[in-house]
Amino acid sequence: MGGVTERDHGTGTDPTTETPAAYDRDDGPPAHGSDFLQLDAGHAPPGGKADWLVRQLRRAMADGRLTVGSRLPPTRVLAAELRVSRGVVAEAYRRLTEDGHVEGRRRGGTVVVAVSPAPPSSRPPAPIAPERAAPDSLFVGAPGPDVFDALRAAPSRIDFTPGRPDLTAFPRSAWLRAERAVLTGLAAEHLGYGDPRGAPELRRAVAGWLARGRGIRVEPDEVLVVAGTAQALTLLHPVLAADGIDAVAVEDPGSLGTRQHLEYGGLATPPVPVDDDGVRVDALRATGARAVLLTPAHQFPVGVVTSGERRRELLRWAADGGLIVEDDYDAEHRYDRPPVPALRGLLDDRVCYLGSVSKLLAPALRIGWMVPPRRHRDALVAAKRFTDLGNAVLPQLVLARLMESGGLERQLRLLRGRHRRRRDAMIHALAGHLPGAVVHGAAAGLHLTVTYAPDVPDTELAAAALARGVKVQPLSWHRQLPGRPGLVLGYAATPAGVIAEGVAALGEALRALAA
Repeated sequence: MGGVTERDHGTGTDPTTETPAAYDRDDGPPAHGSDFLQLDAGHAPPGGKADWLVRQLRRAMADGRLTVGSRLPPTRVLAAELRVSRGVVAEAYRRLTEDGHVEGRRRGGTVVVAVSPAPPSSRPPAPIAPERAAPDSLFVGAPGPDVFDALRAAPSRIDFTPGRPDLTAFPRSAWLRAERAVLTGLAAEHLGYGDPRGAPELRRAVAGWLARGRGIRVEPDEVLVVAGTAQALTLLHPVLAADGIDAVAVEDPGSLGTRQHLEYGGLATPPVPVDDDGVRVDALRATGARAVLLTPAHQFPVGVVTSGERRRELLRWAADGGLIVEDDYDAEHRYDRPPVPALRGLLDDRVCYLGSVSKLLAPALRIGWMVPPRRHRDALVAAKRFTDLGNAVLPQLVLARLMESGGLERQLRLLRGRHRRRRDAMIHALAGHLPGAVVHGAAAGLHLTVTYAPDVPDTELAAAALARGVKVQPLSWHRQLPGRPGLVLGYAATPAGVIAEGVAALGEALRALAA
């Protein structure tokens, strides 16, 4: 429509005789009206355009569409969009300047500096801000679907929330270098919609990363890039339902957040006890579930590594028709043990593998991947396509460059040293301030779990800790079956000195409750 003029509407020239250049010009006549405040000078009375424009701008300032600091369009631009003379816009701006609503700031343009409020009768009532939950209320009753949002919003001095990486360690310089390199060589077609499976460059880089670090040999076409493990689970909901699966067994204790994602998709989550060798396969068989979600390399939250014999039992269960969803959420972060290969490398057609960079770089990137069995691959690609058409391409290309240049491995080496020191600081502090507590899962990960004598419910201890300014998660949140009370304590994002202070507060809270 940009190349069509008034003569196209039956008054002369046939528009099909216009030269191609007439349609290709970027400086053709503007569309009637302005996007700015949806102004249309066609509504102005004859001979009163400046008055009309002043009224419209004052109204926008009164009703909140133009706030203090808003910039008005240049007079030339707004005049061209409204198809009025530049003098009309200049006169309107002059009047607003005289009455103190706007001022000119040379290169800063014309800016709103004062607004007149709308009459009280025409202003809608201000919404009432929701009351912030009291510390005690967070830990009363079964945790709801928004419990993690509420806990994040709760004020605290020290945050031991598990799963939080040290965001101050994000490799900003390396990311910027990779981003500049990507943009410098980026062809224009890469700025369009991407492959819903993910950018080929990142799928290739992930395949190499998994082969080097997790013992998984896959082709790039087997990798599906997703917006983190949470989206991977969401994509699985309809695919599993279509396969006749209505329940996914989960470890107990096991991640409350993961369980909530599965239940949101209408899937039952029967609990399966975890012992020192991992999930109990006899109990898994007893549930009758055809699928199970596991964290075999570093079980969340107790940190058990699935033993060799238990792995063989799991593979026999899967070979009988079961599906294993393997959440490899923090396997790279290990300190005192050799690497543990992923289950996906042992039985590829019965394991759906999930991974991400949320614990290695930052959750805000929302980049993860899944390697599903062949029979589910097309359905998952379709689910991804119709969910969001694929992840944003530019961050994928930057991450691929970091992976292929060795930048991500350098970041992992840096974090391992830092995390080991903070883990050691927490273990030392726990020995001094909670001497009767048992520490679980210290050899790897970003958190520890501690259990203690069952004198004080862990929800009461978590509430008392938060009242002292220390944020923790009770172990019972992550249980469906009864068990010893405990706390799940993240250490990766907290300096050693602060860790000691926070653990001291936990010890004070436990002693006060037990008295």
